Amino acid sequence: MRRFVLCVFAALSLVPAGSAAAAGGNYVFAGGTPREQAQVTGALNASAFDWSLVPAQITIRIAPGLPSEATPGTIWLDANLLDAGMFSWGTVQHEYAHEVDFFLLDNAKRQLLETMLGGKDWCYSVLGLQHSQYGCERFASTLAWAYWPNAANTMRPTAPTDESAAMDPAKFRALLTTLIGAPNTVLPTVTAFAPATQKKKTSHP
Repeated sequence: MRRFVLCVFAALSLVPAGSAAAAGGNYVFAGGTPREQAQVTGALNASAFDWSLVPAQITIRIAPGLPSEATPGTIWLDANLLDAGMFSWGTVQHEYAHEVDFFLLDNAKRQLLETMLGGKDWCYSVLGLQHSQYGCERFASTLAWAYWPNAANTMRPTAPTDESAAMDPAKFRALLTTLIGAPNTVLPTVTAFAPATQKKKTSHP
């Protein structure tokens, strides 16, 4: 069914594919309005993670009603979700984090991460578990939160059992620095300051 929907969508779409590269990742769009594509770019650029570490060009397919998911080299995103603006950014980062898993992790690294993150299975080799019990989902959510620790991030943990709550963000970033050479930084918070007050001049006789 998904293949049929994508074929129909590809045939009807009049939106040309765009592309982006550098630290924001190497990807091309298939579908989506300019505004929806801009939400994807904004989401990836908001993260301090270097998405360009992924050694492949990723196709990002956008259409209304698509389940947000990822396979090696392809990400599907719901256009309706992207239309919600920044609310969608955590999901975009989560799905691109799966590409980090697909292309940069090996079985030994996955086993270590599964232990550190508390998963019961890495990625759906055991069926019937809850979404949060799969190591790959916990990894993707934790990466999204650790590199964009913003209150607007829907991957922000609100309980100790949440997918992104198993590791402190700084410790997670330090671990990924060791495993895949990812940066152990977060983007600086922009702070606004009031204008400096000038000292009142005093006159001397």
